[in-house]
Amino acid sequence: MQQHRDGRRDGTSRAVRLEAFGGPEALVLRDVPEPQAGEGQIRVRVTAAGLNPMDWVMTADAGTAARFGLSLPAGFGTDYAGVVDQVGTGASGYATGDRVFGAALSRAVADHVVVDADGDIATGVAHHTPDGVDDRTAATLSIAGSTAAAALDVLGLGPDDTVLIGAAGGGVGVFAVQMARIAGARVIGTGSPSSAEHLRGLGAEPVAYGEGLAERVRALGVGPVTAALDLHGTDTVRVARELGVPDGRICTIAGQVDGVPAANGADAAPGTLDHIARLVAEGRLRVPVAAVYPVEDIRAAVELQAARHVRGKVVIDLLPRP
Repeated sequence: MQQHRDGRRDGTSRAVRLEAFGGPEALVLRDVPEPQAGEGQIRVRVTAAGLNPMDWVMTADAGTAARFGLSLPAGFGTDYAGVVDQVGTGASGYATGDRVFGAALSRAVADHVVVDADGDIATGVAHHTPDGVDDRTAATLSIAGSTAAAALDVLGLGPDDTVLIGAAGGGVGVFAVQMARIAGARVIGTGSPSSAEHLRGLGAEPVAYGEGLAERVRALGVGPVTAALDLHGTDTVRVARELGVPDGRICTIAGQVDGVPAANGADAAPGTLDHIARLVAEGRLRVPVAAVYPVEDIRAAVELQAARHVRGKVVIDLLPRP
């Protein structure tokens, strides 16, 4: 059996695994049997995987993992991009060599993922990557993009709106700010003082989070705030209410407040990700990639992402080995 320069043998594939639930220290890079596309499936040679907070949250302990249908040994990561290298019998719409991006729940950080040609996040899903969108960028779109879109659909923003977005510079925030601006809304984005230029670059008017936020928003002189999106917890909800925003025009993604709608990526309308990818290809939406790590440095990448101070997205490179 032929052995590759990196020590792998033919018939094996690298994958980040958890053999015990926990933090970044539990992540290991293993050689596993190379998966094969079955009936109605495609196999993707992954070139890049984007990280999201949900990746490490849902694998932190057995109870949380069970709510997502995960058991040990488990994979890691959900967003991916790459090239179709195997098409199973009955799988239509894809051909070998097609560039794709998508989501494969807790198994994306691997050399190969197998997804249903007509699937969802649980079975894995793929979308064609438009020309003009590189794989690193495509690997950031699925979870954050669909979550931002679903939340903004709740708010129904238009040119007459001023929206307050909490944690505007994070992974979901970079999409939410720009998509709100595309809808014509004025955006006030909360973040640390050091993130002000980053937020301005996205199209938001920056304001420091923390005690006194409502007063700082009023001091901007932007007029009434008509909608709010809380991307971190519930602090922005409290401030939005203080500013007179009705509960029906507030949305959360990471916390729950009685009377306030919540949204997640599963709520996104059909065609959302294809639309977002086209916006990127047209140059109307950009995704700041804060850091890129080789898969061998997965623990360091997750530690950075889990610290919640990243301005943009963290991406894992999974380049083909000779």
